[in-house]
Amino acid sequence: MADNVLTVNIVTPDGLVYDHHATLVVVKTTTGDMGLMANHEPVVAPLMIGEVRVRRVDNPGHEDMIAVNGGFMEMSDNTCSIVADSAERARDIDLTRAEAARKRAERRIEEAKAKRDQDELQRAQVALQRAINRINVRQGRFGK
Repeated sequence: MADNVLTVNIVTPDGLVYDHHATLVVVKTTTGDMGLMANHEPVVAPLMIGEVRVRRVDNPGHEDMIAVNGGFMEMSDNTCSIVADSAERARDIDLTRAEAARKRAERRIEEAKAKRDQDELQRAQVALQRAINRINVRQGRFGK
């Protein structure tokens, strides 16, 4: 393997979602976006709901997009391992389902506000963030 290559693995409770060699991976951590290349110092970071962008070795002009809903990332020995609550590759996202989830979450937010139910409001806001993340990843919109 070349010196400028790292392995990117994304795993969820349902199993392996992504496994490729890359020159660059960008993740959304709780402190901001983090770009990782081969030979990066070891690091562990918690992830936000957001996209993971991977520049693959076999297709350098293209970035794979993966919608990730929380979890953490560990970089060590030229392997970037992401353990996520859930993750979905852009090509696998059903846009119609994601839009329906966004609308359901927006309705739930309005209902929770009307009832002044803070717990339900918080859950609905997270559901909305996840739906918007999936929509943005499917449509190729970064960091929206």
